[in-house]
Amino acid sequence: MAWASEEQIQVVLQIRAFEYLQENQPYRLKKTRIINEWELTDHDSFKINGITSKWHWKSRDIGGVSALRFLMQVDGQSFPEAVALLSGKESSYGRTEMEEPKKKEFVLPKAGRNCRRVWHYLNQRGISDAVILYCRRLGILYESDPYHNAVFVGTDEKGIPRYAFLRGIYDKEGKSFKMEQAGSEKRYAFCVPPVGESVRVAVYEACIDALAHMTLEEGKADKYRLVLGGISAPKEGQSRKEMKKPPALEHFLKQHPKIREIEICTDSDFAGRWACEHIRKQYEGGYQMIENLPKKDGADYGDLAKEAVKERKKSYRIEERER
Repeated sequence: MAWASEEQIQVVLQIRAFEYLQENQPYRLKKTRIINEWELTDHDSFKINGITSKWHWKSRDIGGVSALRFLMQVDGQSFPEAVALLSGKESSYGRTEMEEPKKKEFVLPKAGRNCRRVWHYLNQRGISDAVILYCRRLGILYESDPYHNAVFVGTDEKGIPRYAFLRGIYDKEGKSFKMEQAGSEKRYAFCVPPVGESVRVAVYEACIDALAHMTLEEGKADKYRLVLGGISAPKEGQSRKEMKKPPALEHFLKQHPKIREIEICTDSDFAGRWACEHIRKQYEGGYQMIENLPKKDGADYGDLAKEAVKERKKSYRIEERER
């Protein structure tokens, strides 16, 4: 490789993943309950030790210690891209001698022959057949092959897919596989459109929340339901940083000038309330703001939908016994 000597590459290999993340991407690190263990906010099955820097991505069964391997295996960078990033701008083999890294091409995961497993999973999460069918007919929800992940698709103004969020349906130890498809554009996040025109957009932290809330509202397709793709909130008790305007919401509002109302449907926990406050302050004045967080403290709409299913089953059993 003409742009880097063996000695220079050896220097880069000494940089540890945890040190790199701490210095360059601290917002991606989230402390777990285990001493010296951290996880990534965007890959919760990824664990890294703060002392040894040894990391393991359980859902992919890969691991390592170095920042170079992390950038290549987790962030999908090529060897030249990763070396250039770690070497820094002052390096003698900087980006000026390299080709401009190409943006990853977005390709939807292969679709399975049916949506049977994902449909059953969503039903268990309290989401109705009518809501699932509505999204299926729009082409924004399907089951991938061969892993049977639920794929939530975001499209551009012409209906062309530009974004996809993958959600595993088999939870292990209370956790599941979650990730954005490589090459996804966050501004085209998952959005369930209304039937006809609407002046309201409801915003959620996760795709499941949007479908769950739609179910709780009897499947009404009377407004846009836009997913923000998560939020980056400080821990409770930490300094209150400012929240940037969500890229998905910003782009949506530019493309839908008729919108007059923003309904905030974030989770009813510290992070959700923090996000709600910031979104309200950022957009009030230009839009009518409606705060509609779940009434139950600590819950999201996915939780409420599951509880509603349990209540219906309980009522049905009581009716059966009384007959």
